[in-house]
Amino acid sequence: MIWTSAISPLIKEVELRKPPMIIRVNKFTEDSAKKFHHEMALAHSTGQKVIPIVIDSYGGQVYSLMSMIAEIRSATLPVATIVQGKAMSCGAVLTTFGAPGMRYMDPDATFMIHDVASGMAGKIAELKADVDEASRLNEKIFAMMDKNCGQPEGFFMKKLKKKDRADWYLDAKKCKKYGIINHLRMPTMKINVKCDIDIK
Repeated sequence: MIWTSAISPLIKEVELRKPPMIIRVNKFTEDSAKKFHHEMALAHSTGQKVIPIVIDSYGGQVYSLMSMIAEIRSATLPVATIVQGKAMSCGAVLTTFGAPGMRYMDPDATFMIHDVASGMAGKIAELKADVDEASRLNEKIFAMMDKNCGQPEGFFMKKLKKKDRADWYLDAKKCKKYGIINHLRMPTMKINVKCDIDIK
């Protein structure tokens, strides 16, 4: 995603005190979540009206995803999510948290949904607890996706079940069909610098 400027011809020189913040998400780790929180805070102080989040990710840790979701939900500015390249696993879920009408996807990008993975090793009791937690997170995440995309409860879970729980790959057109995204294109951010002269 790029940003352009439109400067009034009445202004000779201009220097932005704070450039617009475009947040890019490639990983879902503890470090990337901390970086995400920091950049979200910065975006609220630039004067921009929307926070663009460009997603190009294979996924990662589900708890880091939940941390990012909490940050978006507490934002006072609307968030635009933009899929560039790929949005898989956690990246797919994060995409659905763009504000209504503000979810974009490059026509050639790839989207992938799957169940939350359980990667623990240990005693039987520990494995059972880990599977139970993965199941809880799975239900929670799919319920959020259903709601965000305007689908009935259990919609995405049922679709995945029909595919024998295998990874579900979607192209941009399918994503728009299911309400995951709103626009089959990359957006642009335009900065308008004006000089108003008024006589009263």
